[in-house]
Amino acid sequence: MLPITSPHNPQLKDAARLIASAHERRKSRRCVLEGEHLIEMYVARHGLPDALIVTEEAAQTPFVKKLALQFAKYRLDEHRLLCASDALFKSIASLPPSIGMLAIIDQPSATTTSGTFCILLEDIQDPGNVGTILRTAAAAGVTHAVLSTQSASAWAPKVLRAAQGAHFLLEIVEEVDACEWARAFRADSGLLVGTFAAQGQNVFTASQLQRRPLALALGNEGAGLSEALARLVDIAVTIPMPGRMESLNVASAAAVVLFECVRVGEQGSGIRTART
Repeated sequence: MLPITSPHNPQLKDAARLIASAHERRKSRRCVLEGEHLIEMYVARHGLPDALIVTEEAAQTPFVKKLALQFAKYRLDEHRLLCASDALFKSIASLPPSIGMLAIIDQPSATTTSGTFCILLEDIQDPGNVGTILRTAAAAGVTHAVLSTQSASAWAPKVLRAAQGAHFLLEIVEEVDACEWARAFRADSGLLVGTFAAQGQNVFTASQLQRRPLALALGNEGAGLSEALARLVDIAVTIPMPGRMESLNVASAAAVVLFECVRVGEQGSGIRTART
């Protein structure tokens, strides 16, 4: 493991740029994972990261020692496995040195743009909301997460932390024209379900949620779905709220509707194909 003694180390500077700059992440299609859990999930599905930077304390953990053996086994460049002081680590990481490790990776590319169970995020801008929705979607068995051009980047540090590894369980498609994607999905026999704060079907009585392929469209935190996308939905659903709140946080609403899709799908006599 190569010790880092200078803040001008190329790998350290590279990690700092990727953490700080959305433009750099988009341009290079790389990002930084922070913490053992995210790195472990990535390694399990995609192999070793491009580079691993750890603190002196983290270098002694069983997880890092195991990774170091894998780096050695494949005779990888020693500059890909680095050990930094707490001060140097703190200078670049978005989390405190106690997190212990970060990895530079290539963002996994989606192999397809849609599947049997999808979420379509239109202009959801809060990174915490996007990450939480991705985590919920992965737990519900969603295959694809499709993000519009104005949505928060799926690979931003806050999104990665909130998603807790969901990125490596989903096919993630970004910078999509939401209406164009919706038209193509519907043309391929997909059922598009839109969430609305009011005037939609009661989500708990909408039996068509068991249909597949199905995509759940979720709109911007303040504005909801755009008029253009709202006109394309096959089913508009609303969560009944007997209390005095006008709406739910979009991530909370996503959880309710996604798991209602799971519930009716499991209750039905097998999942049916959309439009049959």
